[in-house]
Amino acid sequence: MYIPPAFRIDRAECLAFAAARGFGLVVAFDGVRPAGSPLPFHISYRDDGTPVASFHVARNNPLAALATRGGNWLLAVNGADAYVSPEWYVSPEQVPTWLYETVHLSGPVHVVSSEGKRPHLDGLTGDFERASTGDVAWTPERLTSGRREAMLNGIVAIEMNVDAVEGSAKLNQNKSDADFQAVAQQLRRQDDSMARQIAARMVALRPNLSYDVAGEDMNNG
Repeated sequence: MYIPPAFRIDRAECLAFAAARGFGLVVAFDGVRPAGSPLPFHISYRDDGTPVASFHVARNNPLAALATRGGNWLLAVNGADAYVSPEWYVSPEQVPTWLYETVHLSGPVHVVSSEGKRPHLDGLTGDFERASTGDVAWTPERLTSGRREAMLNGIVAIEMNVDAVEGSAKLNQNKSDADFQAVAQQLRRQDDSMARQIAARMVALRPNLSYDVAGEDMNNG
């Protein structure tokens, strides 16, 4: 991924961003064309500190067969994004752009053993159950044994040993305070929720600026 120095985020922040998002596009190459699927995933760490991204696919998914071959795959994790008009800047001679946050994780994959599928599902569902309920409200153990075994047999669990971590947060860090402030204010006014998320991330980067929106200060709600 091409990352201008001003937008690069460090490894720890990348991994935290990916773990918090928990959903991304998994991409492999079959030798002729790329194959990809949007998938939820879980990040854990081996004893030596190596990050591991775990996810699963249906047996009929082309990624299932590709996983048996191993190879290096890509997991692209995107956050919010928003268009920025040149008209929003204070300075002249600006051009249209797009602000965004994204992290790319890549590394070799392998298929998880049958015995490892239950821990895999526990880790994955545990992440999202805690996020949605504040506690683990559901586990695969809630299913009848027959339904649980059918579910386990119907998926292929895959692990990626993450050996490359790249992240870009393009949030106008390369702009002057006046231009930065003006764009954040305009994004805050948009109906699009992702534009407002980008605005909030920009405010967090430069909280010293005054972000007046329709007579209200963004820092005061």
